[in-house]
Amino acid sequence: MRIGTHFMRFDSMEPARMRTELADAARYADDGGVTWVSVMDHYFQMEHQGFPASDPMLEAYTTLGYLAGVTEKVQLGALVTGVTYRYPGLLAKIVASLDVVSGGRATFGIGAAWYDKEHAALGVPFPPLKDRFEMLEETVRIARQMYDLDNDGPFEGKHYQLAETLCSPAPLSGPEIMIGGSGEKRTLRLVAQYADACNLFAETPERLRHLLDVLHRHCDDVGRDPADIRVTMLHRGAPIGPGDTAAFVEEMRGFAQHGVDTVILRPPATSLAEWVRDAVLPVVEPCAEL
Repeated sequence: MRIGTHFMRFDSMEPARMRTELADAARYADDGGVTWVSVMDHYFQMEHQGFPASDPMLEAYTTLGYLAGVTEKVQLGALVTGVTYRYPGLLAKIVASLDVVSGGRATFGIGAAWYDKEHAALGVPFPPLKDRFEMLEETVRIARQMYDLDNDGPFEGKHYQLAETLCSPAPLSGPEIMIGGSGEKRTLRLVAQYADACNLFAETPERLRHLLDVLHRHCDDVGRDPADIRVTMLHRGAPIGPGDTAAFVEEMRGFAQHGVDTVILRPPATSLAEWVRDAVLPVVEPCAEL
C-alpha cells in the first residue's frame, strides 16, 4: 500500500508563509516516498467537516502548478474537481498543462460537485444532481477526446458542445482520470465505464469490500477488467500524528488486503511540513510491506 497526502487545510499558516510551508511539505513528501499530493478544489472551506467557510482555501490548479515546480516524483491532482467549476474543455486543457509542466505527473480528478453554498456565493450555477451526473459523464468523454491525438474534432453532447477538441501541447501521460465518490448506482457505474482510478469513502474494510463488489459488478456489466482501475481511498479516521505509526499500519492492514493501492491522509491543525515529516513519512515504509 502506498501513501498519499491531501493538503486540504491552510489555517495553520499566515498567507505570507503559505508558499514556504507548502513547498517544504511537498518536498518532504517527494523525498520521503509519498507517492501522491492532492489539494481540494473548493472556493470555501467545507462547513460540513466542522470548519468555518471563511477559513483559508487556495485555488486548486494554481496551487498544483506551484507544487509541480517544487517536486519531481509525486503524482499531483485535485481530490476532486467539481464538474460545475470549469467548462470541461478548459478543465481538460488545465490538467494537460499541469501534466506537461510536472513532467507527466497529473491526475484528472473529477466528481459531481455538492457544495451548493460556495456556488451561490460566487454566482456559479448549481444544476440538479441528475444534470450534474450527465455533465460528469460528458466531461470525462470530452477529456478522453481532447487527450486523443487522433481526434480533435467536435463534441456534441446534451450539456456541452465543442466545435474542436484541440489540446496542444498534448499531455505527457494519460493523464490518469480519477472519479471520486462512493455512490453505488451512478458514480461507481461511471468509474467502471470511464475511469483509470477511483477514490472511495470507506470507514471500515467491510465497507470498502462492499463498494468494490458493487464496482466489480458494474465492470462486469460494461465488460471492463476491475484490475485496470487503481483503487484509492481518503483516510476517514482521525488524522495521524507523530507516534501513531504502529496503530495506523494495523488499521490499514484490512484495507490493503482488499487491494487499496493508495491511502490518502488528511492533516490536523498543525504545520503541514512538520506533519508530513514527523507523522506521514514514518508510515510510508511499513505500509509498503502490507
